[in-house]
Amino acid sequence: MKKSLLSIAIVAVLLTTSCYHARVETGLQPSSKVVEKTFASSWIYGLVPPNTIKAAMECTEGVAVVETKLSFLNQLVGAITWGIYTPMHITITCASGSGMAAAPAADEQMLVENTATEQEKVAAFEQAVKTSAERNKPVYVYFQ
Repeated sequence: MKKSLLSIAIVAVLLTTSCYHARVETGLQPSSKVVEKTFASSWIYGLVPPNTIKAAMECTEGVAVVETKLSFLNQLVGAITWGIYTPMHITITCASGSGMAAAPAADEQMLVENTATEQEKVAAFEQAVKTSAERNKPVYVYFQ
């Protein structure tokens, strides 16, 4: 009886775990080309990350989206190895087109001279923050 309760408890815990997922978007237009690594080896609960995936050779126009996740199977392998080996699933979506994000509109830009004083630079960033908060969109500060 105790073994069956323990088995049920273990299965219940495994079924109620969620899957970790992180997504980073660069602002570039995604293409249909995807670079995928299903079992990227990380160690000690992910403290030692997997090797770098060199997507530049395959994504000549740049990278649009990077996603990492721990699927149920990845987490199961991690649990079996007591977290020593924790694989993760990495998906890189290449960018399409020129590889450049659309340039911000003129009202989303602030130009600061390279020769500006420290106070002028701080004032420019403060103004950019204020403008960004008012318009609810980013304001880019450029030095020229």
